[in-house]
Amino acid sequence: MAEGDLTFFEEAKAYMIDGGWETTDDFKVAILDNTTPPTAAAAAPTLGDYTQVGSAGSYTAGGISIGDLGTMVAEAGGLVTFDSVTNPSWPQDGANDTDAYWGLIYNDTDATDLALAYVDLGGPKDMSGGSLTITWAVTGIATLT
Repeated sequence: MAEGDLTFFEEAKAYMIDGGWETTDDFKVAILDNTTPPTAAAAAPTLGDYTQVGSAGSYTAGGISIGDLGTMVAEAGGLVTFDSVTNPSWPQDGANDTDAYWGLIYNDTDATDLALAYVDLGGPKDMSGGSLTITWAVTGIATLT
């Protein structure tokens, strides 16, 4: 994977097609270290399967909300876009971790915090030496044609 690559979990794609999530479900991005790298083939991946960076400094356990599913999914002319107006960002703080590797998109409304996708941060990123922002593509987080 290259920095910035977004990968959907295989199980999450099946769950979406099966209608497993509601439009009011809140999705968040959590920052992970490299203890357990995510893989697309992970069986029923959840936030609890991975290790978040420490919640000292500007990072709060659980990450940042990027919106509810109803505002993140749109269809026009046969193109489905999954997007967020929120580019999650964590300011530099001397108490932040120095080993951010992955951004995990997960459903915080789901009781198990079922994960949808992950983005490669090109880690290790030192959040104590600079801020960390995930900027989504202008075309959306992902599109389906």
